[in-house]
Amino acid sequence: MAFFPRAFRVSALSLLLLSTTSLAGQSRPAARPKPPAAAVAAAAPVPVDTSAWLYKGSDIAPDPEWSFGTLPNGLRFAVRKNGVPPGQVSVRVAMDVGSLHETDSERGFAHFIEHLSFRSSAYVPDGEAKRVWQRLGATFGSDSNAQTTPTQTLYKLDLPSATEAGLDESLHILSGMMAAPILSDASVGAERPIVLAERREQPGPQVKFQDALRETFFAGQRLAERSPIGTERTLLAANGATIKAFHDRWYRPSRAVVIISGDMDPALFSRLIVKHFAGWQPIGPNPADPDFGKPDPTKPATATLVEPGLPSIVATAVLRPWQFNADTVIFNQKRMVDTVASRLVSRRLEQRARSGGSFLQASVSLNDEERSANGTFTTIVPVGDQWAAALKDVRAVAADAMATAPTQGEIDRELADYDTVLRTIVETSRVEAGGKQADDMAEALDIRETVTSPATSYEIFKDARAKKMFTPETVLAATRRIFQGDATRAIVNTPTPETGVAAKLDAALKADVTGLAGKRRVQSSVDFASLPSLGTPGKVVARSAMADIGVEQVTFANGVRLLVFANPSETGRVYVRTRFGGGYGALPADKPSPAWAADSALVASGVGKLDQGDLEQLSSGRRIGLDFGIDDDAFMLAAMTSPADYKDQLKLMAAKLAVPGWDPAPIARARAGAQAAQAGYGASPSGVLGRDLEGLLRDGDPRWTTPTPAQIAALTPKNFRHLWQPLLAEGPIEVMVFGDVKTDEAIAAVGDTFGAMKPRTAAAPPAPVVRFPAHVATPVIRTHDGPDTQAAAVIAWPTAGGVAEIRTSRQLDVLAQLFSDRLFERLRQESGASYSPSVQSQWPMGMTAGGRLVAIGQVSPDNVAMFFRLSREIAADLAKNPVGADELERTVKPMAQQLMRASTSSQFWLSQMGGGTLDPRRLAAVRSLGTDLMSATPAEIQALAARYLRPDTDWTLAVVPKDKVGAVAAK
Repeated sequence: MAFFPRAFRVSALSLLLLSTTSLAGQSRPAARPKPPAAAVAAAAPVPVDTSAWLYKGSDIAPDPEWSFGTLPNGLRFAVRKNGVPPGQVSVRVAMDVGSLHETDSERGFAHFIEHLSFRSSAYVPDGEAKRVWQRLGATFGSDSNAQTTPTQTLYKLDLPSATEAGLDESLHILSGMMAAPILSDASVGAERPIVLAERREQPGPQVKFQDALRETFFAGQRLAERSPIGTERTLLAANGATIKAFHDRWYRPSRAVVIISGDMDPALFSRLIVKHFAGWQPIGPNPADPDFGKPDPTKPATATLVEPGLPSIVATAVLRPWQFNADTVIFNQKRMVDTVASRLVSRRLEQRARSGGSFLQASVSLNDEERSANGTFTTIVPVGDQWAAALKDVRAVAADAMATAPTQGEIDRELADYDTVLRTIVETSRVEAGGKQADDMAEALDIRETVTSPATSYEIFKDARAKKMFTPETVLAATRRIFQGDATRAIVNTPTPETGVAAKLDAALKADVTGLAGKRRVQSSVDFASLPSLGTPGKVVARSAMADIGVEQVTFANGVRLLVFANPSETGRVYVRTRFGGGYGALPADKPSPAWAADSALVASGVGKLDQGDLEQLSSGRRIGLDFGIDDDAFMLAAMTSPADYKDQLKLMAAKLAVPGWDPAPIARARAGAQAAQAGYGASPSGVLGRDLEGLLRDGDPRWTTPTPAQIAALTPKNFRHLWQPLLAEGPIEVMVFGDVKTDEAIAAVGDTFGAMKPRTAAAPPAPVVRFPAHVATPVIRTHDGPDTQAAAVIAWPTAGGVAEIRTSRQLDVLAQLFSDRLFERLRQESGASYSPSVQSQWPMGMTAGGRLVAIGQVSPDNVAMFFRLSREIAADLAKNPVGADELERTVKPMAQQLMRASTSSQFWLSQMGGGTLDPRRLAAVRSLGTDLMSATPAEIQALAARYLRPDTDWTLAVVPKDKVGAVAAK
């Protein structure tokens, strides 16, 4: 059943967005060309087999919400009703074809066809599908997209505020994309630069390591040498005939599944699928699936790589042949035992990493890899260059787990967390998004499994517990099983060449690790009574309500302020956020500080005398956690919890502020982690941007500047505590509790926790002063050490900030999206210079300066100058000429639909209302969200462009290969 949260059913925002019509008149579906003969539906009624094809061979109870069908041509479908978000319909078309189906000369063709299908088909001309879906409110790249894996190509469409006419048109377009894409020499030639650009723009070090890992682990199998992106040689050789031959061979209705989950009648979904897909007929004989192979124990067990752009990394695999297993109850229960075994080993590895030693992090996972192998995989990030010691230490922990059974207490801890995950899914199933359900169905198809209701999954787990399947003996047997296989592999990356590394890896993989595991940590019993006492519950001194929004505002005697939004539509979810102190405004602006380490070390440093292990024990089996963040004008602690757990969540947050712990181990780990990350920054344009851009856009302000190696090395527990201890104790506190709560109970819970704390400084700190860099006549140049085909270009203009001009900020979002669409089209037209340019307006609410509109493109070095030229031409045109009505509608309508969908979530309102108790204008500004966006006129957008996109204020940056600096600078 479609629903809106109580507060939003009556809000001006919802009423406005639901009633606003098209800016350029009512949208009309595009006229339909005559379909090709292969896709003409039969005149007679089409018989549909409605048996639940997904569950054949399985004894798992089918999810009654899904309805199934099989057409005479072999196409299958699965449909269901879902009202989350309201009005949306999510469509997926899963094609059972990927890069593993390619011959050597066709590598990359499955992904190429994905591009060509979106480009044009017999039903829509070049680029028109994107425009049709924009007029229907879908955002290109997020609401309409596709992905290609080794075994599947998945087409995705989310239609907001869907109508029968819009869905009818969309399925018509999708059916043409599957049955009759335009696969001519001309279309292949036009799209080839885009595909090559996507290949070129992949992060070099990561791709190099993943390619080497795949080639090592799956040597002798097709997966070893078939990345979906393909090779430059095969992509350059592709033409209309060869691409079409691949399409005709594999794009067959019997290999297609249409999945729809959305806020309409499933019978309508079924009828429209039959209408548009029943006439699709295969071309040529039906080929057999290729043999994906199985792990070959005769292939080399180890490999080495020298990639300066990555830290030392060791990855291992124990491989077994993949085989189809009927998705039965007992199969799933046995897999649950295996999962518990792997989680136990991962937890022990994490405990060892926290205590210091040879590795920063290590984990174990079980995966079925692309229907090619079933494997147990470990990934190890050592401390510095101690990779050989780290590998032996990780092997020692695994060997110890295989030698000695775990205690029942250890098992019960993992089961408590497992139970919490499954129970949470059950409790929140009513608000599970239709898009996720469609994606889950597509994934189940790909891995040859079923889907079932959350309640059934939970019952399967509880039945396994009742049958005592999780005992020390069964978990020990599972541990031994998952670390045995037909082939064992290992690969190591070292940032610099090392003498004898291959022999060293082989020795570490075979070394006797007896006695290296050390003593297992026995976690002491901890409960919430172990947290420091906070004091007498606080009294409410003021309380008021925003009736139209549904939010209550409360002030306690100690100055703590609270916003409560009781949203019963957030079934089973409670969002808690605490804003405190001054954020970036409270950090030193004139010198570097260890603020950068807070994200990984502040929460992990504990509460009082409780360390991170104690806190994990405290939250075992419960939905309780802590995330830390920094906003312009506040620090934040946040968590998503549950109606049963949010009161204790508040206790944990308040105790963290009142009596923080200062365990030195997380500080050392943060330092080592930052040192390991240094290698990757200079290895690609994206790495350089991640390291330098935020600091450069703020004119070198140290609060936003990535620490240097010397600054990282200087981090100590003493200087970390010296910075953060007063920051945790100073400044106002604003608590936000949104979701499935009762208002009075939430107020009492905050009074018992934050309200009981000692009074803090009530005055908010001054807004931080932030500078935008001065205009430059030529780009600032940074270099990278990655492939010489990669570069990045950035152009930015200063805007402003603060709540006083909130309407301006929202209309700048429209301007940025217009700019982004135009830049995408221009770059696409001019030789595919960039695959995914990004244009964003960033408007800080906590200060009156510091805003900017930024365009970023990943391009070839030869096209850096072109990126700047096109960007400036677009900026000048937007300032000179008003945008057309259709273009404005295709921009604003998807943005409005995204806003409507977001507005049904408490998380959205948390982000909008943060700081509102200290600055009431932020709360008032919520009411104008819809009107500010939807009322944007061509004249207003033009005026904004003229005001901000000025050629005398722009700032540019180019990140280029070291040997291309001169050539780029000359342009």
